[in-house]
Amino acid sequence: MALSDRFPYQAIVDRPRLHLPDSKRVAVWVILNVEEWRIEKPMPRTVLPPPMGQPLLPDVPNWSWHEYGMRSGFWRQWKALTDRNIPVSLAINGNVCNSYPRVAGAALEAGWEFMGHGFLQGPMHKLDHQEGAIVAALDTIEAFCGTRPRAWESPGLTETEETLDLLRKHGVEYVADWVIDDLPQDVETPFGPVTTLPYTVETNDIAVYALQGHRSDEFLTRGRDQFDRLYAEGADNARVMAISIHPYITGVPHRIKYLEALLDYVGGHEGTAWMTASQIGDWYRAEMAREGGRS
Repeated sequence: MALSDRFPYQAIVDRPRLHLPDSKRVAVWVILNVEEWRIEKPMPRTVLPPPMGQPLLPDVPNWSWHEYGMRSGFWRQWKALTDRNIPVSLAINGNVCNSYPRVAGAALEAGWEFMGHGFLQGPMHKLDHQEGAIVAALDTIEAFCGTRPRAWESPGLTETEETLDLLRKHGVEYVADWVIDDLPQDVETPFGPVTTLPYTVETNDIAVYALQGHRSDEFLTRGRDQFDRLYAEGADNARVMAISIHPYITGVPHRIKYLEALLDYVGGHEGTAWMTASQIGDWYRAEMAREGGRS
C-alpha cells in the first residue's frame, strides 16, 4: 500500500461542522523551529553558494547563518511572542536541549509546548536507525521538560513508510508533516490513531525567504491574506492556520517587524483562538467524539 493510501480523500466541504471554544473561527498555531546544525556535516540549507562551485567542509558561512538565529534571532522572536502572550509550539531537535540549553530553558520557562523535531537536523529517510533517533529525541526532551512530547514535526517534513507507526509506538499522538488540509485528520497505525495537524509550506518563512527570495514584507502580506480567507470560511466551519518560523529567517533585524505585525493583525480579530499543537489535536478529537466518530 502506498503511504498516501493511509490518508483517505476528504473534501473539506463534506467535513462535519466543528466548533472552536468560545465560538472562535480560526485556530492559529505558531511553530518556532529550533535546530542543531553540525558544522562537520553538509548544511541542511544554504544561503551562500560554495565559492567557485566547490563544496566545502566546514561550511563556515552557512553554519554561521543558522547559528546567528540561535544566538540573536531566537531572542527577538521570543520577545515578540512572550510580549503578546501567544502560546507557542516549539519544534525542537532533541539535542538542542543539550547543545543550546539557554534557548530550550527560555522556552520551557515561557510555558511553550515542546514538540519533537528529530534529534539532529536531517531527513528521516537518511537515518541509519530511525526508531533509535525518534526515541532519543523524545527521551531527551522528556528529561529536560519533565513531560514527553505528544506532537511531532519531522525535519523537512520527511517520512518513510514506518515513521507514523514508530512515532505512535513511542507516544506521539499528533504529527505536522502532512500539509493536506485546513482541518486535522486521523490516520490509523498498529499502535492507535495519529492525528495530522494542519501545518504549512506557504506561511512558512523558509519558503517565503530562503527558497522564494521575497522582500521582507512578503511574510506579512501572505500571512494576512491567508488568515483573511480562513477567517471568512471559519464562519461556516472551523479552520486551522499555521505560522511556521525559524530564528535565522524571521528573527533577523530586517524581518522581525513583519512577523510582529502579522501576530498583531491575527490577534486583533475576536474570532482568533491561539492554540498549541496538542491543544488543536485534543480539540479535534473531542469534536469528532461529539460527532460520533473519527474523520
